[in-house]
Amino acid sequence: MLAIFGSAVANGPQELNSACRTECVQDNRKSGKEILDAFVQETPEAVHITLSSVGGMAYSHHKQSLLAPRSFAVTDDIFCMFQGTLENLTPLRQEYGLMKNVSEVMLVIEAYKTLRDRGPFPADKVLSEMNGQFVFILYDANNQTVFVAKDCEGKIPLYWGTAEDKALAFSETPEFLKAGCGKSFAPFPAGCYFSNNMGLRSYEHPLQKLKAVPRVDSQGQALGAGFKVDMNTKDEDIIHRVGSEANWSQSI
Repeated sequence: MLAIFGSAVANGPQELNSACRTECVQDNRKSGKEILDAFVQETPEAVHITLSSVGGMAYSHHKQSLLAPRSFAVTDDIFCMFQGTLENLTPLRQEYGLMKNVSEVMLVIEAYKTLRDRGPFPADKVLSEMNGQFVFILYDANNQTVFVAKDCEGKIPLYWGTAEDKALAFSETPEFLKAGCGKSFAPFPAGCYFSNNMGLRSYEHPLQKLKAVPRVDSQGQALGAGFKVDMNTKDEDIIHRVGSEANWSQSI
């Protein structure tokens, strides 16, 4: 699966951009639209969803793992791609008051809507309650929110990168990002989430800051940085609110 979001909507961390600025690297980069078009053309049975002028999503069930199926859903102008499984899907359905036939991808949408509309608890709590192996990419057209997350074990791959036109790209398939983003791509960190409002944060360790980890290829050229939790540095920007008046809708 692949998602592209224009720079007017979402911008990744500066460290995701490769410090290498050779002519070869620049020639290898493509625009977000070109990356999306290449995915659709080269992926059998690909389904393409255009997100107005913002970007697009695409996915396919071709050769998907039985243990990590891909799914897509849209409701109330909220678009979501999900890959993997939630081991505690049944109790999560009960927690959110959902029907027994609600799938993982629909549960993610409903959990997001609860967080967006009522903000009863922070995003890190919502995500930490999802037990399983998963990645999801969500876009809310109502307020142009991008919300992406990967489980704590990180067994399902997810990568992100910056296209030639500064569009932000996400995909489980590194080959498409390597071909389209040049060296400005990296694995998306496990136990973390990204939103265009809050940036990249760890939900596994919500009090700790993330730090960039330099990466190089086999030729010694700089790649987009990876990120990991800095257990020695707390995130002073996080304010913990308690009580009935707490509203965490701005945590996404």
